[in-house]
Amino acid sequence: MIYADGNLFLLQTRHTSYLFRKTGSGHLEHIHFGKSIISEKAYERALESGNLEEAFKLGKDGLLSITNAIGPSHKFGGGNMNNYSAEHPEVFLEMLGLEMSSFGKGDIREPLIELTYADGNTTSDFLYDSFKVIDGRQALETLPSSYDDSGALAVAGSESGANTDKTQELIVILKDSGYGTRLELIYTVFADSDVITRSATLYNDSDVDVRVERLLSTQIDFDTPALKLTSFHGRWADEMGMHTSVCTGGKVVCEELAAGESGSRSNPFVIVSDVDAGEDHGECIGFNLVYSGNHYEALSSNSKNMSRFVAGIQPVGFNWLLTPGSKFEAPEAVMAFSDEGYRGMSIRMQDFVRKHIVRGSWRDKERPILINSWEAAYFNFTQNSLLYLAKEAKKCGIELFVMDDGWFGQRDDDKRSLGDWYENKKKLPGGIKELADKINKLGMMFGIWVEPEMVNEDSDLYRAHPDWAVTVPGKPHSTGRNQMNLDLSRTDVQDYVIDAMKKVFSAGNVSYVKWDMNRIFSDRFSKDLSADRQGEFQHRYYLGLYRIMKELTESFPEILFEGCSAGGNRFDLGILSYFPQIWGSDDTDAFCRLDIQRGYSYGYPASTVGAHVSATPNHQTLNSLPLETRFEVACPGCFGYELNLCEMSDSDKKVISDQVEFYKKWRKVFQFGDYYRLPDYGYMIVSKDKSQAVAFAVEKGSRPNNDYRKIKCVGLDADEIYNITNRVVPLRLKDFGSLVNAVAPVHVKQDGIIHNVMDKMVPMNGEEQKACATGASLISHGFALNPSFAGTGYDQDIRIMRTGDSRLYTFEGSTLKA
Repeated sequence: MIYADGNLFLLQTRHTSYLFRKTGSGHLEHIHFGKSIISEKAYERALESGNLEEAFKLGKDGLLSITNAIGPSHKFGGGNMNNYSAEHPEVFLEMLGLEMSSFGKGDIREPLIELTYADGNTTSDFLYDSFKVIDGRQALETLPSSYDDSGALAVAGSESGANTDKTQELIVILKDSGYGTRLELIYTVFADSDVITRSATLYNDSDVDVRVERLLSTQIDFDTPALKLTSFHGRWADEMGMHTSVCTGGKVVCEELAAGESGSRSNPFVIVSDVDAGEDHGECIGFNLVYSGNHYEALSSNSKNMSRFVAGIQPVGFNWLLTPGSKFEAPEAVMAFSDEGYRGMSIRMQDFVRKHIVRGSWRDKERPILINSWEAAYFNFTQNSLLYLAKEAKKCGIELFVMDDGWFGQRDDDKRSLGDWYENKKKLPGGIKELADKINKLGMMFGIWVEPEMVNEDSDLYRAHPDWAVTVPGKPHSTGRNQMNLDLSRTDVQDYVIDAMKKVFSAGNVSYVKWDMNRIFSDRFSKDLSADRQGEFQHRYYLGLYRIMKELTESFPEILFEGCSAGGNRFDLGILSYFPQIWGSDDTDAFCRLDIQRGYSYGYPASTVGAHVSATPNHQTLNSLPLETRFEVACPGCFGYELNLCEMSDSDKKVISDQVEFYKKWRKVFQFGDYYRLPDYGYMIVSKDKSQAVAFAVEKGSRPNNDYRKIKCVGLDADEIYNITNRVVPLRLKDFGSLVNAVAPVHVKQDGIIHNVMDKMVPMNGEEQKACATGASLISHGFALNPSFAGTGYDQDIRIMRTGDSRLYTFEGSTLKA
C-alpha cells in the first residue's frame, strides 16, 4: 500500500513502514524505515477501506500528526555547517536524513549521485517536482528487475478507492532545473513479501552532455550513530563467509572493486542491523542488488548521531556519458526489514527471491537430481564412458545426466578451444544429438556445460576475431585459467554468442545447461568504445550479457539453466533473473559447504543453490567424510552427485539409491520450504503449510557420554501433532575397530580375515528413533536425541555420531490437532 499526497509519502506492508516527507526547500527527508508504524488491525482496516489515512484513527491529518511526532525538528545548524540557501535558513543538509544526496549544497556525506556537467561543475541540486503511483511493477528497460504477476491492482492512499494487499510503485520526480537533468526515485512495495525495492533513473533533458560519475540504487539514513554491517566474503572455493563490523564513526565498506563480477570476494547481499541483533532477535534490514557487476555497499556514521547506508554500482572505474535525450538506469536494490533478527529477515528475502526474481517454467518446479561428469572424468572421457556413467546413475534413480567441460573443439585441457562451439567427434562420434538420444532412451534428461563468455588464444574463434577479446591493443594482457573475456559490450560479439548457443542447445534434446564463467576481468577495455567512454565498458558488458541471457532463455523456455562462475563467484539476483539456480561453490567438501550454504541462506532460497555429493577424499581439500554426511549437507538445494559411480562398490551404490529415494520424497520441503538456521551448523526446513519438516544435526567434534543433545525446533505449527523419525544411518562392524573384542568369544585381529568376514556377515544399522510430540513442545523445549555412544555399552538405541557424522530427522504432521 502507498499513501502519497506530494508532502508525505508512506510505503506500507503488513509489518513494515517506509516514511518520508517533502521539506519546505523541496528536499525529501527520510523519517522511518522499519517496524510498521500502524498495527496489524489498522492495516486490515486500511485494506478494507482502501485508505491508509483511516488506519491511524486521527482524522484527515493523522499521518501528518504522526510524522511530526516521530520526525526530527530543525532550526539551527552547527557553527561550521553550510546552510542550503538564504531562503531556507533552517535547512542544513548535513544534518537531514535524506532520500537522495549529492555534493555541493552542504551534505558532505556519501552521495547517491555524482555528476559533472558540461561546464565542469560538479554541484547537483535535485529538488522535488512531482510524483505518481502505479499499479503493479514496471520493469526496468535496460536491466533485469523484480516482477509482479499477481494481477490487477488498485492505487492506495489519496489517489484511489478500494485497495488490495498487492504490489504498487511510487515514482518521485526530482529536477535540477539549472542544468536540465531529471532524477526519478522508484519505490516498489511488495506487500505479499514484506519487501520494498528502490532504484533510480537519471534523464538528460538538456541539449548538452552530462557525465555520470556515480548513480547508486538506494540511500537510507538512520537516526542512530552505531549500526552493524554484516557482509559475506571469501575467495574461490571458500565463498560466503559471514563477517560483521560495527560502525560508530567513519565508514565500513563491502565492495567488489575491479573483478568485474558480483564476486566470491564480496557478495552484494549485506545486512544492516542493531549492534546486538542476532539470529532470532533485534532489528535488521537485508539489502541486495539485482546486478552482476562490480558493486558497492557502504555504512557510514557522522557527528550528528546519524548513519547512512548506500548501495549500487561500484563508482570506482565507472563513468557514463549521458547524451541529450537519453537516460541511465541504476540497478534495483531489494530491502527486507525484520524485528525478529536475521531469521525473520531471511524468510522474507528468500520468499521474495522465489516469487519476484526467479521466473520462467522452472520457478516453482522441483529440480531434478543430477549427476555431473566433471569430478568423475574431468576432460578425459568418451561417449561410451559417459554412457557407462549414465547407466549406473539411472540404476540409482538419478534423473539428469550432465556432460561437463571437454566435449567441443580440441578441448582436452583448459588451454584451448574456448569459443569453438562444435562437437569433438573423437569423443562424440555422433555429436550431441546421438549422446542425448541415448541418454533419453535410458529414461534420463540430458544436460551440457558451456562457457560462452570466454575465449582461449589457442582457438579458431580467436584466430578469426582477435579484436573480440578484451585486451588493450599493443599492451601485455593478463589471463586467468589460460583464457580471455569476450567483449560482450559489442553487439556483434553478443550476436555470435547467441547464434552459437542456439546451435548447441538445438543440436539435441538438451534439458539443462550449466553456464560457466571461470575468470575475473583484468584489463577492462573495449576496442569498440572511444577513449572518453571506456568507463562504460563494465556496465555495457552486463547489458550485453543480460541481452544474451534474455534471448536464450526466451528461445529455450523449457531448459533448466544453472549459472556458474568458478563456483559462486557470480551468485547474485541479476543472474537469478534469468537462471533459476546457481552452482554454490566449486568446493564440494561437506564441512566447507556447511559454512558456504549457511552463508547463502541469509539472503537466497535453497531452490537457487546448486549442491552436490562428491567423492572422498574430496578433490578440493582431501578431507574424508561419510557418504551419508555428504548427502545430508547437500540436501537443502538443487541436489546432485559429482563422482564416478562406475568405480564405487555395490554397497555404496545401494546407499546412493536409498538417498535418491529419500530425497525424492522430501524434495519439495528441501527446495521450497522455509529454511531456518540452527545452532552448531544445524538447519530446519519447514513446508509452507507446516505439515512437514526436516531437521539436520552434525557432529564437528565428538565427545563421549552426551545424553543431552537436542534440536530446538523452529517454524512448526504449535497446534500440530508431529510424528518424528530419524533417517537410519548404515553402520559396519568394522566401524568399531578392535573394540569388537570386548564382546567377541575369540580374539579378532583388526582388519584381519576374521574381522573382514564378520563385517560382511553381521548386518548393522544405526539407531532408529521414533517419537510423537506437539509443535508447541518441540518449539518451547526441543526434540531430545537418543543417548550417544560412550564406550561402555551399545545397543540399537545408541546414537553413534563420530566427528563428521550427521543425522536427518523428519517431522510429519498428523490429521489431528493438539
